[in-house]
Amino acid sequence: MAHVTGSMDTTTLPSTVRAVPDSQMCDDCGEKLATRRLQGETDSFGAEWADLCDECFASERVRRRENSGGQCDYCKEHSHNLIWTRDIDEGMHGPVYHVCKRCYDRQQEAIRAELERYGYYEDWY
Repeated sequence: MAHVTGSMDTTTLPSTVRAVPDSQMCDDCGEKLATRRLQGETDSFGAEWADLCDECFASERVRRRENSGGQCDYCKEHSHNLIWTRDIDEGMHGPVYHVCKRCYDRQQEAIRAELERYGYYEDWY
């Protein structure tokens, strides 16, 4: 059965992989022992984790790569490769956004500029 955590696990993003406790069966096929725990939907309430065997994990990764395109949550334009990120002002418990590379780079540049403006950039990186 998929593992669901509380808000303590919202510091990681979807597609994070963790180890699986012994004797856990695969959530997809139910026939083999799970070897990896893959993080799925994540929000301020917590994260959903799927326990997958090697074969199901590989097919899940392929499916996620094929479906990685869509509408950017920031600029609303279509992109073939979306990046998962959080808004730094909303904190680690804020929603996960799917953004295009251009918006992601702009976000990272704004964070860097703010850290430099307040003299924290050298300490941060």
